[in-house]
Amino acid sequence: MRVLGLRIPFTRGKAAASLAPVDNRGGWFPLIREGFTGAWQQNVEVKYDSVLANHADFAVRTLIAADIGKLRIKLVQKQDRIWQETTNPAYSPVLRKPNRYQTRQQFIECWVLSKLQRGNTYVLKERDARNVVVRLYVLDPDRVKVLVADDGSIYYGLMRDSLSGLSEDYILVPASEIIHDRFNCFFHPLVGLSPIFANGLAATQGLAIQNMSAGFFRNGATPGGILTAPGAIGDDTAKRLKEHWEANYSGKNRGRIAVLGDGLKYEAMTAKAVDSQLIEQLKWTAEVICSTYHVPPYKIGVGAMPSYNNIQALNVEYYSQCLQAHIEAIEACLDEGLGMDGVSIGTEFDTDNLLRMDSVTQMEVLDKGKNTFTPNEARQKLDLAPKTGGDAVYRQQQDYSIEALAKRDAQDDPFGTAAKPAPASDGPPPANDNPPAVSAAYFGSRLRKSLAKP
Repeated sequence: MRVLGLRIPFTRGKAAASLAPVDNRGGWFPLIREGFTGAWQQNVEVKYDSVLANHADFAVRTLIAADIGKLRIKLVQKQDRIWQETTNPAYSPVLRKPNRYQTRQQFIECWVLSKLQRGNTYVLKERDARNVVVRLYVLDPDRVKVLVADDGSIYYGLMRDSLSGLSEDYILVPASEIIHDRFNCFFHPLVGLSPIFANGLAATQGLAIQNMSAGFFRNGATPGGILTAPGAIGDDTAKRLKEHWEANYSGKNRGRIAVLGDGLKYEAMTAKAVDSQLIEQLKWTAEVICSTYHVPPYKIGVGAMPSYNNIQALNVEYYSQCLQAHIEAIEACLDEGLGMDGVSIGTEFDTDNLLRMDSVTQMEVLDKGKNTFTPNEARQKLDLAPKTGGDAVYRQQQDYSIEALAKRDAQDDPFGTAAKPAPASDGPPPANDNPPAVSAAYFGSRLRKSLAKP
């Protein structure tokens, strides 16, 4: 068998006889799911397509996908114990342009949306004659089936997809040709679970509230009600009154003047929005949806902004509790899928733009870190060109290395606090060794000077 012109090392008959689909046990979202046992019989349905149309669910999914998609993917290599960006002809081209019809940003957004909506992302690899991956295609999860052989080998059954180069109705490929990113594997390690599994009922409730409000305002913001009479009326009369009222005084005929007689009285039945806490319920459903995706509600315009205005702290919170897990998973899948070990060479998302600080804080950080990185490295963070002499780290003279301080502390008295001993005496002072004639001349000169004084 061949996939994208490459030979797959097994036969169709032998593989099909020993492969079995995995037990998803609710992992793949069906067309209709019950929010609780017996909900379908009570007309409480959670429809997958309807949940995707919920405004909060839509906003959260697109926010996460867009925030990850805008990050640049870097090919990094470990040099001198640090990761430095590099290029490699085997990896760089496919990271810049994953396939012929998607940009790098569109590819990552498609990857993340598939994972959030279905719990699984299947990426098909296309190799060249060198066995190097040159293209990557995100597949439709509905057209992929995970199969496990008796010996534990994993295969994927793929249906026709002309956009991804799959021209056969159904083919099998080994796990080495598929990048499978998944999360929330509650029921099976090979089957991910979408957050819609948990927020489907809340999303359905939100849609019901919106549909009810739309119908209410479509009727001119006039609630439904009943016509009451002081006496008994027959079924035929009641039916005739109902049809006449709906045809002439509701819908597009709202606002017309009705003339009632024989004691007839119109009474509204629909509960008021205040009584049903419509706004509070709609807000609650949005907050539940945000919680299942681990997104702060204020990110999609639900709820109040935090009282503090530290932009970096808000972005770090959003990154750590929501985006980081997805980013790390994509990096690990790309490393393994493209044949990188992740130890000496791997992929890394550039999160500087995501965690960007305000201008004042950024300048304070650069100023305080001037003894750690070079001036050109600081200028690079501000998108400024390097300067001559800016590739050296500058440090003030009073700073000492840790090794020098360790040598100082190894001395017996490193701080010189002990009392210094008195210098030792070498004996009596030396005797006068001048010749006698010299001494006599010296003292004679002194005597004459003293006598000459008046």
